[in-house]
Amino acid sequence: MAKTKKSIVFCHGIWADGSCFSKVIPALQAEGHEVMAAQYGLDTHAGDVATVKRTLGRVSSPAILVGHSYGGAVITSAGTDDRVVGLVFVAAVAPDADETVNGQLGKFPTTDVFKHIAPAEGRVWMLPDGVQYFAGDLPEQEQKVVWATHYPPAADLFDQKMEGTAWKSKPSWYIVAKNDRTVHPDLQRFVAKRMGATVYEVASSHVPMLSNPKLVIDVIRAAANA
Repeated sequence: MAKTKKSIVFCHGIWADGSCFSKVIPALQAEGHEVMAAQYGLDTHAGDVATVKRTLGRVSSPAILVGHSYGGAVITSAGTDDRVVGLVFVAAVAPDADETVNGQLGKFPTTDVFKHIAPAEGRVWMLPDGVQYFAGDLPEQEQKVVWATHYPPAADLFDQKMEGTAWKSKPSWYIVAKNDRTVHPDLQRFVAKRMGATVYEVASSHVPMLSNPKLVIDVIRAAANA
């Protein structure tokens, strides 16, 4: 009997939505993977995790979770689900049970993007001039689309408690974005080493799935075939 291909569920970060994976989804679908990008509201960490678990119910198991940026915190919690067999972190945070995202960010130098944000109506928005620190290696037109589709998190999202630490029990792969000006590259290296991930480094902004999609596809493929 043919081996079933693993499903892949993508988990976006803040200032993003599922469309940030548009350059890597088609290739994985073409190879026979069931693929979905969870679309969650960035209102509460628990709510975002619940959405991912609902999404796992719409694809066949076993599944690989792929988390970008804050999505790394989401897959750290949601990945404890029995349907998940591997985790791929893309320029992502990965707090331990006693940490918050803000606590983790605070241990490293503040990155440039945080000088270009605006709190309003209980959310945190990226200013138009901030996108260069988020996706600066994309062509200008693509940067404008990234900004136009950016989705603001609840102001307290990064201070919320997390449940579960999947990278302690599930195999993990990590893509470090060496030129990241949103999540500090040293934070990325720290969490990748702590979780014992298979690590790849790429000369990329915070969005390697848009600027270096081939590498991201290759890493996801490696995780799916492991």
